[in-house]
Amino acid sequence: MNAGRTARERARVELTREITDVARRQLAEAGADGLSLRAVARELGMVSSALYRYFPSRDDLLTALILDAYEALGDAAESADRAHADAEPTRRWRAACTAVRDWAVRHPHEYALIYGSPIPGYRAPQDTIAQAARVPLVVLRILEDALTGGQLADVPDRPLPGPVLAEQLRGLTDSVPNTLPGPVLTCALIAWTQLFGMLSFELFGQLVGSVDPSTEFFDNAVGRMAEFVGLPPES
Repeated sequence: MNAGRTARERARVELTREITDVARRQLAEAGADGLSLRAVARELGMVSSALYRYFPSRDDLLTALILDAYEALGDAAESADRAHADAEPTRRWRAACTAVRDWAVRHPHEYALIYGSPIPGYRAPQDTIAQAARVPLVVLRILEDALTGGQLADVPDRPLPGPVLAEQLRGLTDSVPNTLPGPVLTCALIAWTQLFGMLSFELFGQLVGSVDPSTEFFDNAVGRMAEFVGLPPES
């Protein structure tokens, strides 16, 4: 009986994977707005009612795809950081940022799903937050290790945060405990948004006619962002 249950579980995992693979192809062809459970079922040769046993609604399928994308992106950043664990912090910073870009370039439609325009009518559940936080946590870990190792320079606290931002930063420190000085934490937030802003500009065609292809621009910006947050210049 246990073997029978294991076979069923394996079959369910395999079919779930096939469903999400087809759904990802739909993302590439029609975007998140065009994702359709009926179309996915039709491509798999299933009746819609059977697919609903795996994903009761389009939003459930979207959530699965979003979680998969965040997980893959987090894996990429964390793996790059682990591969450079003994390197100087600025090298770790560059490795993590480059891994994020490499993943995004290879998976532009999945990137657009998590960092593109909001999907009308869809509200991401709370369980996406932990996966979404993995890349910024890599950034914070690199900076904290640099601080512990005496390799993080002071950054100026100007302009001073206003009362709303100051309260937000206190809340962030409470929710994601860290030992970084306030100015460094603020700069880290700016660098994080800069990283994904650059990627969005590149992937959505906003750099065409200026710095396209964008590899050298990205590499230069990553180095500048490292110094911005207090990391030492690369040797």
